[in-house]
Parts: sequence; C-alpha cells; structure tokens
Amino acid sequence: MPVKIPDHLPAAGILESENIFVMSETRAANQDIRPMKVLILNLMPNKIETETQLLRLLGNTPLQVDVDLLRIHDKESKHTSIDHMNTFYRDFEDVRHKNYDGLIITGAPLGQIDFEDVTYWDHIREIIDWSQQHVTSVLFLCWAAHAGLYHLYGLNRKILQQKRSGVFVHRRTCQHFPLLRGFDDEFFAPHSRFAEMDIEELKRHPELQVLAESEEAGAYLVLSRNNRNLFVMGHPEYQKSTLNDEYHRDLAQGLNPNVPQNYYRNDDPKADAIARWHSHGSLLVSNWLNYYVYQLTPYDLSDMTAMTPWESQ
Repeated sequence: MPVKIPDHLPAAGILESENIFVMSETRAANQDIRPMKVLILNLMPNKIETETQLLRLLGNTPLQVDVDLLRIHDKESKHTSIDHMNTFYRDFEDVRHKNYDGLIITGAPLGQIDFEDVTYWDHIREIIDWSQQHVTSVLFLCWAAHAGLYHLYGLNRKILQQKRSGVFVHRRTCQHFPLLRGFDDEFFAPHSRFAEMDIEELKRHPELQVLAESEEAGAYLVLSRNNRNLFVMGHPEYQKSTLNDEYHRDLAQGLNPNVPQNYYRNDDPKADAIARWHSHGSLLVSNWLNYYVYQLTPYDLSDMTAMTPWESQ
C-alpha cells in the first residue's frame, strides 16, 4: 500500500523511480479507507534527504500512510529552502489539537551538546510530553532516542571520545517480540553518533526492555514496556551513500574523522561502500507500523482511550 504525501513534494519523483508506492493527496482523496496518520518531526539539516529516507521505509509497508511533516521552529534552514519549509511543513501549533497513529522524531546534529543547552530543548520536551497523550506509538531515532530516554526516564548518555560511525553487527536479546518478527539472529545497522547510552542501566530500568544490541555499538532497540515508545540508537533509514557523505563532510571541515567501520569494501574509503542494512531497516519500520501502530490504534483517533491493550510479554 502507498504512503500519501503532499502534491509536488520533491521526494515523490525519487521514490517513484525506485518503484516505491507513493500517492498524491489528490489521488488519495478519492479513496474511502482509514489510512494511518503519521507525523514526522524532522530535526536533520537536510530536510529533503531525510524525508526521502523515511518515506522510502514507510512506503514499503502494506498500509496506507498519511504523513504530516513538522518543524521545530520557523527559522530559516541553511540546507533547505524557505519555500520548501513553508509549503510542506507545519508548526506545532497547527497540530497540537490533533491525534496521530504514529510519530517519528529524527536524529539531529547535536551529539556533543548537553540537552539543556539545545536552543529548542523546551520545544522538544513539549512535543514528547504531548505525544504521550496524542500518539499511539513514537519512534525515536538516534539523537532523538537519547533525548527521549533522558526526558521520559531520566537516563543520560555518555559522550564518546570519537564519533561512533559505521555498520555494526547486532543480535536479538529477546526472541518473541512482534517488533523482531522476521529478523535474523544477527543483522546489520548503521550508527553515526557522538554519544552512547549505558546498556546495563537500560536493562535495569523497570519500564524499558532492550530488544537488540551490538558488542561494538551497544544498545540498538529499546522498547518501553507500555509499547508506546521505541528507541532506535542507530539510523536504519540511511541510504547507501549517507555515511560516505558524512565522512567526507567531516574531512572537509578538518575534523579528522575515523573511517566508518565495516562500511567500505576492505575498510578502504576509496573503495565502494557496501549496504548491509536495508532489508532489516525496512522490516523494522514495517513491524513497528503494523504491530505497534496499526494493531493498537483506535479507529476513531479522537478517542485515544480506545487503544487496544497489549497482552503482557
């Protein structure tokens, strides 16, 4: 089934060329079904690139998805035109009265800044608090996962001496969760971050469950026991070239970055990159949308108390 996007959104042409099923608002208006309503809070600098990555994953599910794009403020973006932002993005005041089936909060280039020092931290907290009453399930990615764990559960991250960048092997720590259906015993996922959560602290927390981890990269999938919040420490949405683009950007800025691990053939940055994570990234988002959004959300979004309860696992 398709993901419904605004007419003329730049991602549409890219996704259609990849045979990802997307549908314009005009076409979707003629269908009489109940699509999933998903809000994306995009904190990444290159908005269009991140939109495309996330829509690619949402468009590979069997559900129709209506997407609203949310910005954290109306300040001009250095990497995305003001026309694009004003045309396709909403301010929080425009959606705070609404309910959504799902919310995705992206990563952000804020890995070495204390949460309380982030200029829009109060807005982030407000949206997270709002989501706990107005959204069936929230998917936090990378920096947003750390921010959510800090705000909701009081768990802080540790800043790393070197950026964690590369593609790492992960293993399931639980076997029978719907989120992990179809997962191999071991799978790959990319990471790109300056901080890390203490995995033992996560495992001890009574309201959280670590579902997948890596010996090299630590916790990867953490789910709240009420199934409302999913924290993904890496970037399953990244396309093949993203880590390469980040590496060369850091080089150009004189940051002397380490070569992303397990990413280039023979770990040689002059060689081709190898994408090893797309299938599991797609499966992760599909399982989240099916089992933690579609299966639980009320048909009438105006009544969030009608959510279907999960059986204990």
